[in-house]
Amino acid sequence: MTTEAVKNLISAIVTPLIMVPDELSIATTADSHFVTYNLAVNRKDIGRIIGKQGRVAQAIRTLIYGIRLDNGKRIRLNILDN
Repeated sequence: MTTEAVKNLISAIVTPLIMVPDELSIATTADSHFVTYNLAVNRKDIGRIIGKQGRVAQAIRTLIYGIRLDNGKRIRLNILDN
């Protein structure tokens, strides 16, 4: 799977959960072993993404971390608030 496809998947998962989808942004950085996706949402939506006791965030990470990229790198997901 390509990095752009993973970015689209993250967007498809997160967009229905948030109230302000216009402020959703996903930035990508890569190093020698990992591709890191920095998910930024509005401050009002950060609780919706994290969920009670971090359950929603953990579920998103479980889905994303199971993907293998074409270049063999592993995936990381950081959740940021604007």
